[in-house]
Amino acid sequence: MTNMAVALTCHPATPCDAVRQIEVEIERSGLTQAKLRYVASGTMADLLLPQPFRPERADGLWQHTCFEAFVQPAGGTAYSEFNLAPSLAWAAYCFDDYRAGMRPDDRMRNLTIEVEATAGQCVLSATLDFPGEGPWSVGLSAVIEESRGRKSYWALAHPPQGRPDFHRADCFTLKLA
Repeated sequence: MTNMAVALTCHPATPCDAVRQIEVEIERSGLTQAKLRYVASGTMADLLLPQPFRPERADGLWQHTCFEAFVQPAGGTAYSEFNLAPSLAWAAYCFDDYRAGMRPDDRMRNLTIEVEATAGQCVLSATLDFPGEGPWSVGLSAVIEESRGRKSYWALAHPPQGRPDFHRADCFTLKLA
């Protein structure tokens, strides 16, 4: 079992007043499973956080506050994307290459998300089944929507130039064996 914590950074073109920091704790258990725990700290009253509803698969979660993981097995261009929302909705997709060949990831039939929100933090936890066998390159990210409608984009790494793009392989900087 491997445990670690990493910090996400806000893209410089998308500042955020409500969130000061986002950390992700990773706990590996088993050969292909990892529990991710996203901790966003700041003024939660200034965020658009939907009330937890029911766990269900849904598309378009990245358009609002959403925590994400991109997982690419070593030696290939294929990767999986996981979207986890504070509403308990989730999505999982497979890609053959950069933004190509997108389809639902049918391995993820049921996903349990836990959310705890206080005045100063939003904590979202989920256990994911990683694709293929390790090692993996992982990109962790978040979209934060403030109550005024402004969005910020957080990631382990951002493209060196231009807009935020969580799908780029150079943003998959976390290596897990």
